[in-house]
Amino acid sequence: MDSILKIALDKARELGAEYADIRYVSSQTERISTRNGHVDSLGTNSDSGYGVRVLFDGAWGFASRSDSAIAGKMMSAKDVQETTEEAVRIAKASRQSIKKPITLSPLDPIEGSWSAVPKKDPFEMKIEDKIEYLLDCERLMKKAAPVDLTYGSLVFFKEAKDFLSTEGSCIRQEMVQSGGSIGAIARDVDEVQGRSYPAQFGGDFALKGWEHIEDLDFIGEAPRVAQEACELLKAPQCPSGAMDIILEGSQLALQIHESCGHAIELDRVLGMEAGYVGTSFLTLEKKGTFRYGSPVVNIVADATIPGGNGSFGYDDDGVPAQKFDVVKEGIFHNYLSSRETAGEIGEVSNGANRAVNWNRIPLIRMTNVNLEPGDYTLDEIIRDTDHGIYMDLNRSYSIDDRRYNFQFGTEIGWEIENGCVKGMVKNPTYTGNTPEFWNSCDAIASKDEWKVWGIPNCGKGEPGQAIRVGHGAAPARFRNVRVGVGRW
Repeated sequence: MDSILKIALDKARELGAEYADIRYVSSQTERISTRNGHVDSLGTNSDSGYGVRVLFDGAWGFASRSDSAIAGKMMSAKDVQETTEEAVRIAKASRQSIKKPITLSPLDPIEGSWSAVPKKDPFEMKIEDKIEYLLDCERLMKKAAPVDLTYGSLVFFKEAKDFLSTEGSCIRQEMVQSGGSIGAIARDVDEVQGRSYPAQFGGDFALKGWEHIEDLDFIGEAPRVAQEACELLKAPQCPSGAMDIILEGSQLALQIHESCGHAIELDRVLGMEAGYVGTSFLTLEKKGTFRYGSPVVNIVADATIPGGNGSFGYDDDGVPAQKFDVVKEGIFHNYLSSRETAGEIGEVSNGANRAVNWNRIPLIRMTNVNLEPGDYTLDEIIRDTDHGIYMDLNRSYSIDDRRYNFQFGTEIGWEIENGCVKGMVKNPTYTGNTPEFWNSCDAIASKDEWKVWGIPNCGKGEPGQAIRVGHGAAPARFRNVRVGVGRW
């Protein structure tokens, strides 16, 4: 394999490129979903191909090709040469529109490998067993409460990637990721309510195998999910006003994702990327000085956490995975960067440039962007709260194109009065702006209640790339937040 891939690098040099790399990626995906006791969808897919990226006269060119594009024909030396020639032609055309030549931050060549081997490979299990697991969950939900709809899903992803560059890097990586969710919907004459587990937008994912599904324990959680969906129909509306809120882990993970993770992508800050979610309010002059949050807020980017959905060995520039401070004691310190963007501001890449597949050019993507744990237990935070709402699991969200003003809604809430849980409330929402919100954080639960939540579908770029990222979080309290959006 390497001998064919090296042909691209030789051809790029021959054509005068100052830098080139090639990524060969093969992947497998399996998706299973059930609905009301029946298989709703079942799909498996295998894919492989390569992408060639060249830097010619200070401009990028990128071209890709499936290695089975023509009646199952595998890639040949001729194919690789033609793809490289196309990438150089694109770079020459791109040169006409860039304002100044691209400069890559320095990187020593690396020869290495990395793998995340699951304890239980889901691709070696019978599909029938995985379907039956979801159907068992649905039966338990239907038995527990008179819900109108039950559903479940499982998704498994396997990837092997080879990366070679003209600088001498030669890297191989392999990984398996797994995740899923279950849910129930209840309705009466004029209202619909739903509960899901463990997280919205496809569920909770990890760089693990079937053992991750076992750890999530859908079977054990299924009755509660259905019962709470029905109880929400009779619950009072969430009160509105300024009050304290406590966010559980999965909701806080999405808050981190939207108001921090996207905001620290350096290509957005530099105006190089605005697809899907706009730019960022965290402009360059704020680096090292801006008070992003209260002194208890410490946020790190960490691509090295075992099992993290945003973990890897090397990014798609060939930069090793890293852990670094984003926010330390409330002060903003670092962006997520690539070799290109780090070079733009005179720094060295911290390894956040990734592509979703062989046919996409790498972009700056989140790794595991984590809120570090504090010293409290959730019970202690609740007992210390006079008036507030504990909010669980996202239902809706909106944030502006600078990652500044936002509003979120969750599936369920519990009202807190004088340190005690008063009762369930429905349709809880909250709103704020990013720095005020994070500066209102005064209590974070400890490591015992902290986990890395995996998001499987973070969107960015044109054409779009939905990549897998992670966010570590434990329940945390935020003071004097506007609750009850739309009722002010």
